[in-house]
Amino acid sequence: MDIRLQDIIRLKKPHPCGSKEWDVLRTGIDFRIRCRGCGHEVMLPREKLEKRVRRIIRDGIEINPNK
Repeated sequence: MDIRLQDIIRLKKPHPCGSKEWDVLRTGIDFRIRCRGCGHEVMLPREKLEKRVRRIIRDGIEINPNK
């Protein structure tokens, strides 16, 4: 899955604040993502994050990573 810095990712389940969109701050084996609703930051292993991603938004264009 091609996830890059500055991408916005939409996950399957919402964060407790209600937002499903996250900013990508760090990539690699682990990802650091920030909630666009409340600003909470989380580190997730690549394997877990890739299972949870529904859409990738890059430069205003939505990409379906599951195709």
